[in-house]
Amino acid sequence: MSSFLRSATVLAASLMLALAAQAAPKVVKKVPPEFPAEAAKKGISTGSVKAKLIIEADGKVSDVEIVEAEPKRVFDRAVKAALMEWKFEPGEKASHEVKLVFKNED
Repeated sequence: MSSFLRSATVLAASLMLALAAQAAPKVVKKVPPEFPAEAAKKGISTGSVKAKLIIEADGKVSDVEIVEAEPKRVFDRAVKAALMEWKFEPGEKASHEVKLVFKNED
């Protein structure tokens, strides 16, 4: 095997290991966000929020950052409160993005 091929094989194996190490953390406790009463009063019945979580090595969420929201600032507080209660399998400290979709069927 040529040294170029050997290097390419080692690089590919390293890349696969790096990608495997960044697999999505496994959720062990999910808390659904409450639909804000204020949104319902304003006639808002649907929306979505993408949030970035910081997950500590013990599996607890230490921070939630809103990445994007539609409509803006309507569901943010409910999302942050709920996601701070989520728990993940312990592992390395990591960040992870989730998207939550709201639909009020009342």
